Formats: sequence, structure tokens, C-alpha cells
Amino acid sequence: MAEVRLKNVSKVYSGNVPAVRDIDICIEDKEFFVLVGPSGCGKSTILRMIAGLEEITSGDLYLDNKRMNEVPPKDRDIAMVFQNYALYPHMRVYDNMAFGLKLRGYSKPEIDKRVRDAAEILGITPLLKRYPKQLSGGQRQRVAVGRAIVRKPKVFLFDEPLSNLDAKVRVIMRAEIKKLQERLDATTIYVTHDQTEAIAMGDKICVLKDGVEQQTESPLKVYDTPKNKFVAGFIGSPPINFFDCKIVKDSGGLWIDEGKIKVKVLDEHVERLQKHVDRNVLLGIRPENIYDKLYARGATPTNTVVAVVEIVELMGSEAYLYLTTGINRFVAKVDAHTTIRANQKMELVFDMKKIHIFDKETEETII
Repeated sequence: MAEVRLKNVSKVYSGNVPAVRDIDICIEDKEFFVLVGPSGCGKSTILRMIAGLEEITSGDLYLDNKRMNEVPPKDRDIAMVFQNYALYPHMRVYDNMAFGLKLRGYSKPEIDKRVRDAAEILGITPLLKRYPKQLSGGQRQRVAVGRAIVRKPKVFLFDEPLSNLDAKVRVIMRAEIKKLQERLDATTIYVTHDQTEAIAMGDKICVLKDGVEQQTESPLKVYDTPKNKFVAGFIGSPPINFFDCKIVKDSGGLWIDEGKIKVKVLDEHVERLQKHVDRNVLLGIRPENIYDKLYARGATPTNTVVAVVEIVELMGSEAYLYLTTGINRFVAKVDAHTTIRANQKMELVFDMKKIHIFDKETEETII
């Protein structure tokens, strides 16, 4: 059992600078939990408070229902993997991995077994006699992970461990870390600013902004039903499109009117939008939910818009169309074999079942 719970945890630095405010989350046993958000949102501070490297200003931290606020880092049974690997350059890989066990007084046979077992799991056995400077970035990261594994802790903490790697190695390593976590059945808390990484790896993700928790749920739930404009805009690549609109009513029903774009509200959304008639709102729609009318099912005059293609960006199996209505610029994600080219006018269909509407003032989700 390795449940981690933060109950109304806050961190305020000297000068009354708040870094984290009233975080109330529970990381379940064996869960891969991801803290995600832009730089400076407090995610690494939360990780360091869990590790004991930062004092908690207010609130409580529990590990298996035991309050840990005053417990020293060495007694928390937590292992941390840092962004910069933190390997000792004068030690070989074997000694880097064994160092923490030696400090804790383990016997030589036990140290050797743990180091070699971890090296075998990570595929770095041939590297045990090398120095860090003789390793690639991906190999160094494996060593850093191996140093944490040999401890057999209750909880693993990862602080942006892949940010120094190139794109190809990063994709490989995130799959390996996820596979490793499932193999070890370890509670894992992972910090990243990369929302793609968060969605790919997390059983549950917590989106942070300015030290405040915005939404904590499964990646799919956060993606499909964001709680506010910030979450909708931060999660998703390419980002969601936003349009300043007004809800208007006529004999035909409710419409979302932006000026150049006007689409009809589905019957299932009418009740929730009724009280917003004649009020300004934000319409959000993801690029993959905008279709070329030539290939779209269910296209009608009430969900079709006209735009001009500015740029076609090929992305392998997909193409991103950068479009303009004259007032707004937005993006549609279509099949790479599209025949559409720059400067062409085209008709597009908005999937009205997949739209999001946000209150213009509070930025909270209406639908």
C-alpha cells in the first residue's frame, strides 16, 4: 500500500510569494499520477514537498495515512529522479546505482544483486563499467531511473525526467518508464510541462495553473470534458480553437453567432444555453472536430462554415489546415491526402456534438 494524499497543502515563499495554494489530491496505490502545467505553476514544488526537500507552509501530507510533514526525506521511503540526472561524474554506472544502498548499510551481496537486477530490467548491464560522460542522454536517464529502482521505495517521483532528451528518444523513454511502472507496481508521481506526455503516460492527471489545481481526472476525461477554458486550451495538440461569440435566438432556435461563423445549437444543449441568450460566450472546438465538407457526414447549412486556407502543414498521416474567416484564424486537422491547397476557399463542418462553450467572464465550462 502506497497511497499519497495532500490535504489543503500550500507553499508560500519568503516575501509572501505563493507557489502552491490549497492542493487537495489523492494519489492511489500503484497509480501513475501526472502533475502537468506551464512553467512556474507549482508542479515541481509539490513534488519537492512530497519528497521532503521543501517545507509545507500549511496543510498536511500523508503516506499510507501517516502524516509526513516533519518526517526527514531519508525516512520517507521515496525515490526521486531529477531532470538533470544528478549522476556523480567520477563514479562508474555501477557505483552511481549502488551509492544510496551503501549509505543505508546494505551488504555487498545485496547491493550487487539489486544493482544487477535493476540494470537487467533497464537494459543497461553492458554500461555498468562506464562513466556518465561516456553515455548518451537516454542512457544517463536509464541510470538515474536505475538508481531509484534499487531502493525499492514505496513511491517514485519523476521531475521532468525527459525534458533534456531529443524528441525521438523522449518518445521511447516515456514508453519505457510507463512499462517499468506497470512491471514494478509502484506508485509514481510524474511532473511534466508537456501535455502530450501527460496524456500518454498518466492513469490520472492534475492540471495546474498559478499554483492552483484546475482539474484532476483521467486523461480522456480532462480532454473530453475540460472544466474551464485554461484546461481546454492547455490540453490538446494542436490546441483547441476559440471564437468570441454570442448566443442568439430566433424562430429557428438557438444559434452561436461569431459574425462570420454562425452555427445552430443542438437540441440537447438548448436548455443549458437558454439563460445565456444575448450574452457573450467563448466557443471552443478542437481541430479534429472540424471536417472538410466533401467528406463529412451529417453536413447541413446549420453546421457549415466557409473559410480560406492560409497554410497546409503536412504532419505525416495528417495535415493541419490553418484557416481564416477574415476575423478569426483557426486550425483543422484532416487527412494528409487532402487536395486542399493554400489560398483556396473551402466549406467546413463543425461537429456540434463535440463543441465546448465557456462563460466569457468566468471562463468556466457551460457545455
